[in-house]
Amino acid sequence: MSVEFIGFITNNDASETRVRSGPVLDPSYIETVAKAHELAGFDRALLAFHSTSPDGLQVAQHALGVTQKLKVMIAQRPGFTAPTVIARQLATIENFHRGRVSLHVITGGNAKELRQDGNTLDDKDERYARTGEWLDIIKQEWSSEKPFDYHGKYYQVEGGFSQVKPTVPIHVFVGGASDAAIDVSGRHADTFALWGESYAQVRDVTARVRAAAKKYGRPSPRFSLSVRPIIAETEEKAWAKADDILTRATALQDKTGYRKPADGHATAGAKRLLALAEQGTRIDKRLWTEMAALTGANSNTTALVGTPGQVAEVFADYYDLGVSHFLIRGFDPLIDAIDYGRELIPATRALIVAREADKGVVAA
Repeated sequence: MSVEFIGFITNNDASETRVRSGPVLDPSYIETVAKAHELAGFDRALLAFHSTSPDGLQVAQHALGVTQKLKVMIAQRPGFTAPTVIARQLATIENFHRGRVSLHVITGGNAKELRQDGNTLDDKDERYARTGEWLDIIKQEWSSEKPFDYHGKYYQVEGGFSQVKPTVPIHVFVGGASDAAIDVSGRHADTFALWGESYAQVRDVTARVRAAAKKYGRPSPRFSLSVRPIIAETEEKAWAKADDILTRATALQDKTGYRKPADGHATAGAKRLLALAEQGTRIDKRLWTEMAALTGANSNTTALVGTPGQVAEVFADYYDLGVSHFLIRGFDPLIDAIDYGRELIPATRALIVAREADKGVVAA
């Protein structure tokens, strides 16, 4: 089973611990971060989606244009761009940058934010049902050699057809933690995206996704885990670095906007992280939960703290549980991406190859 590292290209230099100083859309920063990810040995980088953020499709094209091999993972929310249209948009980008485009499907758990884009479905299960139809149509646009009709509850298509097809299949990532999300993932996901959860939680979710895929007669998706590594040359220094990150994030919450929602809103995935945080600040070997608790887990905010070798060991543990993709980003996005490439990524790859060799299996 091959291992993949996925980074994160932000639109500007900001994070939970860094107040944005430049423009909301900073092309030179995007270019620098994209090139840094490629040089650091990342396979792919995520372009996120938010109801008020710059358009990820166009940011992705810029990142692809300034790199040679780095793939992109373009987040999109069903319900706002017609599936026939987004299918052709993605296929067009893929034809320009062959084999380097993937889709990350984010249904969205915050109904208030979704209404900023005109969403009319407040029921989350309904939104996931819409997601299922959206992906049905996208996949037909990508594959059908003749016009097709589609009659669903949320979408009606007559004579749908795309002249432009992906040159290679576009990989589909799906995230979510609710039963409805698991069901859609079993039906459509090539890779299911988890947040940085405990070993026990990963076992639970992966088992549910595999069962859902089996129900639809599909092979199990692969699994991705999103986490925030905090690394240093010694374990003591790494934990001191984590404490400093928490202090700075706490002091800057009002300025960065990474504050726990006042209405107590939490997605199913966020609730899982918050439940984990209630179990303790340090889970399993070195999973740190305090940033998740501070921010209400409104993004992937759990961290792995230690030396590069220690964090690589935890990644290898997750790999043994079936995780093959690691989406990692730091609290200082550019510098951390470079640091991960120096030791963490190579150490993880080497450790997994060694573990697979012990089992008599070849890892890519």
